[in-house]
Order: sequence, then structure tokens, then C-alpha cells
Amino acid sequence: MPKKIIIIGGIGNGTVIADAIRHAEGDVVAGFLNDREQKGGTIGSYPVLGSTGELGAFIREGHRFVYTIYRIDGQSERLDLFESLSIPEDQLYTFVHPMAYVAPSVKLGSGTIVMPNASISSDATLGKCCLVMVNASIGHNTAIGDFCHFAAQSCVSSYVTIEDGVHIGLNATVRENLCLKSRATLGMGSVLLKNMDAMDIWVGNPAKFLRKAR
Repeated sequence: MPKKIIIIGGIGNGTVIADAIRHAEGDVVAGFLNDREQKGGTIGSYPVLGSTGELGAFIREGHRFVYTIYRIDGQSERLDLFESLSIPEDQLYTFVHPMAYVAPSVKLGSGTIVMPNASISSDATLGKCCLVMVNASIGHNTAIGDFCHFAAQSCVSSYVTIEDGVHIGLNATVRENLCLKSRATLGMGSVLLKNMDAMDIWVGNPAKFLRKAR
């Protein structure tokens, strides 16, 4: 098999990212690794190549990988799973769709994905394996950790600090100069005006604490 890109995940983030990569770069996605679908089946129009337990063989063959697994009430599980896979950092595939705007001074970590019509402004930094989905906007001088997820049409203002594993929901908005601690979640359509503690889930306009993630 030629060295190609393998998506770790399934329908949802995995398939829309696979299609965006194919749209921009052609037939470079080999398929999926997935622990629920049978090897030899398909996810969308892509073959299931095996489970995450078979990843080692694909690493040795020199493939590159996109990690798309996400769970609001399973952040610790998904990040522990990633660490257990031991993917070399130089084999994490970083992708910026040509229809996205990323300022020249932006720094993207390995394995970060920036989807069509997303915008990332000057001097923002993103860690590894972040997903910036369609039409998401990230303001200037915002510092983002690893494994953060910015859903479609979410908007993060400037000078925001976002720690590892944070999720910003569909069409949610974050005011400037805030801090969102590790593995916090801001719900769909919410407007955040205050800092969030680790593992908090906030919802509403203005957003208020709902509960801790399990």
C-alpha cells in the first residue's frame, strides 16, 4: 500500500475531514482505523483498514494519521487512548484546507486540522491534534493547548487561554481575555463571559455552569 493518510475515528469528524482532505489533495486517504466497525467494511466511502490495535503495522509502513475521536463525557478516555497508541509526532498529519485563512504568524501543532472557511488570526497558537471545523473563528493572540475541538461556526475572541482537551460547541462564542481550563466544554450556541474551570460544562446565553463532565 502506498504511504497515505489514515483517519482514526469514524462517521462525523472523521468522514468530513477525510472528504476535505480528498477535496484539497486528491486520493490520499487510505481509510479508517475504527474499533467498532468490521475490518473490510466501509465508513462513508472509505475502507475500514482495521482496529486501533493494528496501528503499529501502519506506523511501521510510514503512514500519517489524523486523530478524530471525541467525547464530551469521555475526554480522559479519548486522550488516554491517544497516548496508548504511541504515534510518532512526525507521523501526525497537519492539514489546512486552502479555503481557510491562517495568518502567517499562527503556530499549528502536529496533527491539527483546519477546515474550509475557518479563520485563525495573528499570533494565535494551537497545540497538537486540534480540530478547527468549518467556519470556526479564532482571534489573535489566543493560546490553545492540545486536543481542542472548535465546532462549526464557533467563535473565540482574542487573548483567550484554552487548555488541553477543551470543546467549543456549534455556534458558541467566547469573549476575549478568558481562560478555559483543561477538558472544559462550552455547549452549542452558548455565549461565554466568564472563566471555566477544568471539566466544567457550561451552557446558555450568557453561559452558566451545568455540571462537571463525568
